[in-house]
This record gives sequence, structure tokens and C-alpha cells, in this order.
Amino acid sequence: MIALSVPRGQDVLASLRDHDPVVQRYRAFFACLDWTVVPERAATRPWPGPLPHPTSAYVKALLIKLCEHKEYITHLRAFLVEHPLLVLEVGFRPVPDATQPCGFDVERTVPCDRWLRHWQQHLDNALLQAVLRRTVQDLRAEIPGLGETVAFDVKHIYAWVQQNNAKAYVPDRYNPERQPTGDPDCRLGVKTSSNQVAADGTTKVSKEYVWGYGSGVAAATDPRHGDVVLAEYTQPFNEVDSTYYHPLYERTVAVLGGRPTNVTADAAFDAWHIYQTCAHHGGIAAIPLNTRGHPPPQRRPDGTPLCPKGLAMSPSYAFAHTEGYRAQEFRCPLLHPRPTAQTCEHEQFAKGPGCVKHINIEAGGLMRVLLDRDAASYKDLYRQRTAAERINSQAKALGIERPKVRNSASVRNLTTLTYLVINVQALQRTRALDAHAATQRPMLC
Repeated sequence: MIALSVPRGQDVLASLRDHDPVVQRYRAFFACLDWTVVPERAATRPWPGPLPHPTSAYVKALLIKLCEHKEYITHLRAFLVEHPLLVLEVGFRPVPDATQPCGFDVERTVPCDRWLRHWQQHLDNALLQAVLRRTVQDLRAEIPGLGETVAFDVKHIYAWVQQNNAKAYVPDRYNPERQPTGDPDCRLGVKTSSNQVAADGTTKVSKEYVWGYGSGVAAATDPRHGDVVLAEYTQPFNEVDSTYYHPLYERTVAVLGGRPTNVTADAAFDAWHIYQTCAHHGGIAAIPLNTRGHPPPQRRPDGTPLCPKGLAMSPSYAFAHTEGYRAQEFRCPLLHPRPTAQTCEHEQFAKGPGCVKHINIEAGGLMRVLLDRDAASYKDLYRQRTAAERINSQAKALGIERPKVRNSASVRNLTTLTYLVINVQALQRTRALDAHAATQRPMLC
């Protein structure tokens, strides 16, 4: 705290704020955000009544919590009390006190721990999403072509429960029917799963279970300006990765004002409906093929499946599959459309009908199995998937992995705020690079 001998007027306080390094750092940070989308006060707050602190002040305080790596609200409040000039900069309405060095009572001005914790949980996430979208629009104005290829990934978030503490004894730790009392909203999911082949040829499945949440992110990258968050979506961890895609894709389309040409993700996103979002406008979904333990399908270049003997199968009829796509039935070419004199030693041929396959004939379904994953164009797009991984690394450094909260609303708000910090840092970095480039004078030969 800056100690002053006498109470100071507004002009003196303004001058002190202009020269305080902490205030200046956060003033530059907050200037990158569009606060016009944040209402002055909560819509549920009745009029008339006492003039509350503005909503933006609470948002700024929670952003400071992440930037200063404060795990708990109590730590955030202590930091604010230690920096009264920052409290004024954030926008909390000061409680006048002429006996205090800065002319106001900072302890009474900064909301109590419980009220700050209330805002962390009950702040409207749609409001934070609106601020995040504005940062994306500002970044697109600075980086032409941003978002042509979008990378998708999911980051696990540990719930703050004893089931995630390996040192604590918990009976039935990974029983999904025994909901942790510490967090009623978290769910049990699989963080990693791998198949290990032993020396005797047997396969051992290894899985790591986590009680918590998953934060899906859509990211884009630029060789000069780095990585940007386009959209985020958080839900309980018992949902598979592919369920994050369409909410993320819809938010990405909304913020970009159109569909991205290409998308890329890891094998957990290998589903026909994901490829479908790129197939109709000439794009590519650069996703590894996940055969899920089955041998890779054998096809001709036109998509016609081959039987186990390598013969092109004969199309029979199309129908609506129960999983929501148009399918085509293919039959043994030796028996359909009419039997031939040839025979086959395959067991299905001996049973009578021969081999039968039901093939997904949607554009996305065909792209999934016919995509040339050895082509240079595919590999170039797939490399951009690391943009989402780098975003996850930045988010982990900001504390997204183990938030000290006990409900889904607080987790969602903290994840959105985390990506806001990442985008503001990207915007500051981009503008600094552009300003530096503008000051460079060309050398005369």
C-alpha cells in the first residue's frame, strides 16, 4: 500500500494511478476488452436501491485472480486490499474515509470473500462469452485469414474432491454411482486409455479415471502472431470428446461469420458427422482414422467396399441408418445381383447370403474412410492441431486444471475467464509486433 501523510484529492489519486506500475499493467490489459457488452449492474438487481459496484468490477477482479495466480478468493481479496489504487482502477465504488491515507476505506470498499465467491459462481456465463467473442473479432481484425483452419481439443479439469487425491483413502473411488459430496456436478470420466501388448501377445487395457469436467476449445494459429482461442465449451467429464465438437463448431461459425474451411483434431474426434461439416464446401477434416480395434476398411477409390477376398462388392439398396446417416447395403458379388458359377471358401458364402456390408454414404462418411492421410496437404493441416494443445498448456499455467471451486457454474466461469486472459495476451502480443514493425525503417542499399 502507498502510505500518504494526508488524505488526497481526486487529482492526486489520478496522478498516483497513472504512475503505479500495477495499475498501468492492468489498465493496458483491461483496455483490450470491450466493456460495452457488460451491463452496469445485474439485470436481476431491483430498481431503485443502493448503488452497487458495477458488474465489470467483479469481472476485472476475477481476471486479476487468474493473472496473479491466486487459487482462492481469500487470496484475491488480500491482494486487492494491498493495492488500493488498483481497487479504484477496477471500478469498485470507494467508501470515503478521510482518516485513511488514500481518502477511502479499502477494507470496506472491496467486497467480502463470500460476495466475491458468489459472483464467481453466479456471474452470467453468456456475458463472459460475449466478451470472449469480441476479443476474437479484434484479433481477426489484426490477423487477416485467422480461422481458415480450426483445431479442436478437450482439456480435463480435476474436481476439488477427495476422490481425485491419490493419498486419501476413499472406498469405491471410481464408482460412478457414488457421487462425491464435495462437488455434486462433477462426473467420472476417462482421461487416458491405452492398450499395452505384453510379451506373450496378450493386450492389457490401461485407463486413468478422473472426477471432474472437460473444457473443449476451438483454436486457430498464425505463424507470426501465435495461437488464439475462437470458442470454448465446458461440460461434465463423462461425455466423450466428439460431443464437444458441434457446440464448439457452432460458436466458431458464429464468431467467424462463416464456416472454417478445414478442421483438425485428434483421433477421439473421428466421427462421420464431424467430417460432414467440411465435406460440403471443399474442406478437409484432418483427423486420424480411429478403427476402434477393427481392421481398417478396404475400399476402391470410388468408395466401393471390398470383401475379405478383395472383390468389389455389389450395391443392393440405400436406407436410413438408425445412427442418423444414409447407408448403402453391399452384397457378395458372386451372389448379387444374380448368382454366378464361382464359389468362395469364406464361411459366410457357405451359409448362403455371402458377405454383407452396410456403408455410410454421406459425404462425411466417405471422406472419413477415403481421405489420403499420407498426403502432404493432410499432414500440413494436421500439424495445426498443436495450436489447441498449446492453448491447453497456457490454460494449465493459469490454473485451469485444478480450480478450487465445487460446482459446475464456477468451473464454467473460470474456464471462460482463463481463455479471455489468453486472448488478451495474444492481442497485446499482436499489437506489439505490429507497432514494432511499423517503426522499422527500411535499410537503404
